[in-house]
Amino acid sequence: MGTKTPVLNLWSNIATHAGITLLAVAIAFSLPELASYILFNWWPKVQGNSQLLLYTEIAFATVLVVLLNLVKLAWHYRQRARMSAIASLVHAHEEDHWLSRWVKDDRLRGLPWKRDLTILAVTGYGTFAASDSALKGVLNECYELRVMLMNPYGPGAQAYADLHADPAAILAALRRETQASIDCLRRLAGAGKKVVLKLYDDPPFWKLVFTGEHAWVRCVAGSRDQGKFPEYVFALQAERPTRGFFPAFYTHFLTQWNDTGHPDYAFDTDELVYRDADGASVRRVTFPHSAADASTVPAPALAATNAA
Repeated sequence: MGTKTPVLNLWSNIATHAGITLLAVAIAFSLPELASYILFNWWPKVQGNSQLLLYTEIAFATVLVVLLNLVKLAWHYRQRARMSAIASLVHAHEEDHWLSRWVKDDRLRGLPWKRDLTILAVTGYGTFAASDSALKGVLNECYELRVMLMNPYGPGAQAYADLHADPAAILAALRRETQASIDCLRRLAGAGKKVVLKLYDDPPFWKLVFTGEHAWVRCVAGSRDQGKFPEYVFALQAERPTRGFFPAFYTHFLTQWNDTGHPDYAFDTDELVYRDADGASVRRVTFPHSAADASTVPAPALAATNAA
């Protein structure tokens, strides 16, 4: 379920068990000498010294308290680990600071499978166009990208912008960032990668990034601050593929991806291509590059009517 390969997991388990075994053997062989020291050396001193006896009792009570608390903590975290295993949660972080980014970069570098990349985002700017994108290395290594971005000229973008203090500025930023992401995806397609981009019209709720058997999930509802909500990483459990949240989020993405109301973006003509259930093109609409051209994009209901 982690990001390590099966071989690394095997050697890690072997090393852990070997260390525990050696520690247990060392403790077992030291018990006779320890018991002999306590019985013949330490106890005679304590027996005739009430102050030393008090110190010994306090020390013994302290050790017992520490050990019992360790047992309690071990049981508590074992239960939490069990719940995380059921949910397939392998990583989570709350604050977007340098340590979180370092851990994320390290996990991305350790992923064993980077052939395809699947993304559902708002504008995709932080993923594709930003200079500090954590996925730059993965984008260079992958061969196939499936991307869904919010249509910045659709009703969902307007509803999303209205949740902020300055809707006009937010809407302009959404359009500018989406265009930057489209330009980046165009370059990746020109470099020989298979890139398919679709646009959706609903207000965004999740940002989903699927890297092989890992899903990176963050809530983006009503906020432009990517660090406001925690980010979670769920892994596909190969032995139990229906377990955990990975299949739930992947199914959600596929449902959106297969929705005929979400058009493809044609990089060669800058058009939105609406398709029927069989994948045949039924309508093409020019994608605007400025607010003045926004009227050329029909509303989803109108687009569906025209497609029929």
